[in-house]
Amino acid sequence: MTREEKEIIVRDLSEKLAQNSFVYITDASDLTVATINKFRRLCFDRGIEYKVYKNTLIRKALDTLDVDTSALDVALKGSSGIMFEATTGNAPAKLLLDFRKTGAKKPLLKGAYIDASIYIGEEQLDTLSKIKSKEELIGEIIGLLQSPAKNVISALQSGGNILAGLVKTLSEKEQ
Repeated sequence: MTREEKEIIVRDLSEKLAQNSFVYITDASDLTVATINKFRRLCFDRGIEYKVYKNTLIRKALDTLDVDTSALDVALKGSSGIMFEATTGNAPAKLLLDFRKTGAKKPLLKGAYIDASIYIGEEQLDTLSKIKSKEELIGEIIGLLQSPAKNVISALQSGGNILAGLVKTLSEKEQ
């Protein structure tokens, strides 16, 4: 690979890293071609981009970000594939867990960069799969905000029924 080709790859990778808030670094070494093709197909079906890069090129691309990513150096050993997801932080983690349910032991999570937070190691996979997406958080906030209003409306409606019942009972007693 020539120097110019490497520079183009680093520039493209830097743009992807800047555009995607959720980046997972995985180890897919020792997987058969058929297994890695299944994994790539699952990534494609879920809208997650997966590519394999040289660690030195990943490091150079990470250095272009305005954030300290030196903690990811531990993850940049051996074979490295990157999963890019632009909208949901937990989608790649859920994909890895779902793929493992098929009997595959890899790809392993080496590290993740999520909204300027860095997670290192396979043991972080469960934590990452439970991160709520922006849409889920907004939905929960809207539900919490609607809850008091629903309670007030419910109380007013039930109070109206009680009042109507009292008026009816009183009017029947007078007769």
